[in-house]
Amino acid sequence: MGEFKPLVFSGVQPTGNLHLGNYLGAIRKFVALQENNDCMYCVVDLHALTAQLVHDDMPAQIRSITAAFLAAGIDPKQHIVFNQSQVPQHAELAWIFNCVARLGWMNRMTQFKDKAGKDREQASLGLYAYPSLMAADILVYRATHVPVGEDQKQHLELTRDIAMKFNIDFMDKIRPTGLGIDITVGEEPVHAYFPMVEPLIDGPAPRVMSFKDGTKKMSKSDPSDLSRINLMDDADAISRKIRKAKTDPDALPSEVDGLKGRPEADNLVGIFAALADKTKAEVLGEFGGQQFSVFKPALVDLSIEVLAPISAEMRRLMADPSYIDSVLRDGGARARERAEKTMNEVRDIIGFVR
Repeated sequence: MGEFKPLVFSGVQPTGNLHLGNYLGAIRKFVALQENNDCMYCVVDLHALTAQLVHDDMPAQIRSITAAFLAAGIDPKQHIVFNQSQVPQHAELAWIFNCVARLGWMNRMTQFKDKAGKDREQASLGLYAYPSLMAADILVYRATHVPVGEDQKQHLELTRDIAMKFNIDFMDKIRPTGLGIDITVGEEPVHAYFPMVEPLIDGPAPRVMSFKDGTKKMSKSDPSDLSRINLMDDADAISRKIRKAKTDPDALPSEVDGLKGRPEADNLVGIFAALADKTKAEVLGEFGGQQFSVFKPALVDLSIEVLAPISAEMRRLMADPSYIDSVLRDGGARARERAEKTMNEVRDIIGFVR
């Protein structure tokens, strides 16, 4: 049995301002993973078209996500930072995967149902086929691990289904090329060209909720700017938003079980724990029994300590768009080289003449 070379891939859509939830749930994990892994981090601008076809500020949004990657500590020289549209092989492999994926699989995707809403007939074909392009994003580099949130786990399972079906359908053509390796999926031996991608969901990243409603996720689409901390916010904005965050009148509990039924308290404690690299139990061990009038100022200080250097560096980078573009061009060239190697092999496996 062989083993695919480990590679971490993930992407972020350039739609709206990045916020604290994006940082704690994704970008901070990206930074940690680069210490011991070969990593590729992508601004998935093709995916952004599924939400809104015409983007007047697309260049600024792409640069903003890139600036956040760099400001948080991702190293674009040791790893690859690029935007998806610079690598046309993503779209080419996505079409092949459209022909591999089954309608029944796509119909089970809950995120399409959520985003399309009641008027599904007016949704774009791109929104429906979004998971197929996501599979191509990952597999065009034969990536082995993807840090994802729970809301993307179903798409990653589809990526595995697509990879498995391609491997089985073309097994007799893959084996003679010497391009695949023998793996076991369940109890079934497969000579595989594409890996069975593993999600990286574990870790301290919390599900960060809105400051206005602890039952809803923090979102860049929320009309109230007070509902979130944007990564570009300065210290004054961070302080104002935390002090205005919704709470309840009770003191903080001393045990984690005491947070049940208190979504706003649970959210703020979870944010503190994540920013401090502590558990909720450790935070409550320090602040249990105290009022929010004591806890919120401590959370303000911690948030500014962690986030202010990132927001300052983001603003510095955004003032130099030519540098950001150079990072993306360099990353795009390196990504295209890897992607074209995969696509040449896929074309040979399928039988295209080239």
